[in-house]
Amino acid sequence: MYSQNREQMRLMFQTSWNKFQQKQKLEGVELLIVDVLKQHPEYQTLVSDPATLSEDFVETHQVNPFLHMGMHITLAEQVGADRPAGIRQIYHQLVGKCSDPHQAEHQMMTCLEHVLWEAQTAGTAPDEQ
Repeated sequence: MYSQNREQMRLMFQTSWNKFQQKQKLEGVELLIVDVLKQHPEYQTLVSDPATLSEDFVETHQVNPFLHMGMHITLAEQVGADRPAGIRQIYHQLVGKCSDPHQAEHQMMTCLEHVLWEAQTAGTAPDEQ
């Protein structure tokens, strides 16, 4: 689920949520998006608002809900593929300690955020190690 176009990515969230609400069949990444939105009811109304497709959350100093949810999806994909190698085991260990998969993901997102920031600052691909 990668795109250089912010509005296209956000539209995918909106379309997936609308399909879910209309009880239409979801496929592929739409299932991940809806699962994350179910875990974040505070973002459900926001995703339904077409005005948020172009909103710049950096300027308003708000948490970017699309980035937050995208990181959950990234982790789900990484754990599913066990890439980087060993991430699945780390995830399951954290879930065992937290007994809450969502909380474990939030802990892992702190690391993911740091790796993404370093890569963006250096202008390189994220370091999988």
